[in-house]
Amino acid sequence: MSNFITLLPTLLIGALALIMFGLGLSLTLGDFRRLLGHPKAVVLALVLQAMVLPAICYGLIVALGVAPIYAVGLMLLAASPGGVSANLFSHLFGGNVAMNISLTAINTVLSIVSLPLIANFAIDTFANSGQVVPMQTGKVVEVIGIVLIPVVIGMLVKSRAPGFAARMDKPMKRFSMLVLAALAVVALAKEREALVASFASIGLAVILFNVASLGLGYYVPRLLGLDKPNAVAIGYEIGIHNSTLAIYVAVTVLGDFQLMLPAAIYSVSMYVFATAFGLLVLGKKQPAGAVAPTSA
Repeated sequence: MSNFITLLPTLLIGALALIMFGLGLSLTLGDFRRLLGHPKAVVLALVLQAMVLPAICYGLIVALGVAPIYAVGLMLLAASPGGVSANLFSHLFGGNVAMNISLTAINTVLSIVSLPLIANFAIDTFANSGQVVPMQTGKVVEVIGIVLIPVVIGMLVKSRAPGFAARMDKPMKRFSMLVLAALAVVALAKEREALVASFASIGLAVILFNVASLGLGYYVPRLLGLDKPNAVAIGYEIGIHNSTLAIYVAVTVLGDFQLMLPAAIYSVSMYVFATAFGLLVLGKKQPAGAVAPTSA
């Protein structure tokens, strides 16, 4: 049993790669080419992710009087790019998946610079410890590999065997939902004691940040005239952060377990709120395949 627990993170990474392969089965090059005609959506998402969300996170920290150690951890989370699960949630709730995958890749590359800048600002502002966060190039390459390579393989399969891709659509969606449930359970089990102990101090700030990220990412694009598939894609892209990257920086780079607690809480809460957001706000999803944008 202990060997299985040790292997579980690797198995989950493999499962996420398989999910991305399934998403690739629903995409064509035309989905990505259409993004070139919608620069407004791409630029808006990048501005929200890199500038607006860190500012909102800073405001929540100040307003709620978050302790310095947790404040730095929360800013680390805000500085992290969209997670792989954003692509899956967008797929399940009718978003423009091509937009998600493109934004995940772009945001992840930009995070090589933006994450150290925001994290070092937070350390200097809240902790004043003198620590410095270097660029996380290796981790970024790993994330891009998990996101892009399986998608490309899936797209190649779709182009050569469209019948197989169509038959696999429903099974892959069911598998994806099972993986989401497994991720939530694993995150909860792995960090149960720490989550319970720290929730009273940081839980409200994490939940408010989670809800604000999802709401901002969806409603701002809608108010600015973007269609629903693009708004759903942006909502999940900036509403589901790469908590794994934030935890990696906190523990491996900065060497402080407490810094990872906001991301650990978020790694559980995001599945709950992302699902609730999809069911309550987005409502009935569009038919499978309706993922391409129709207007800017």
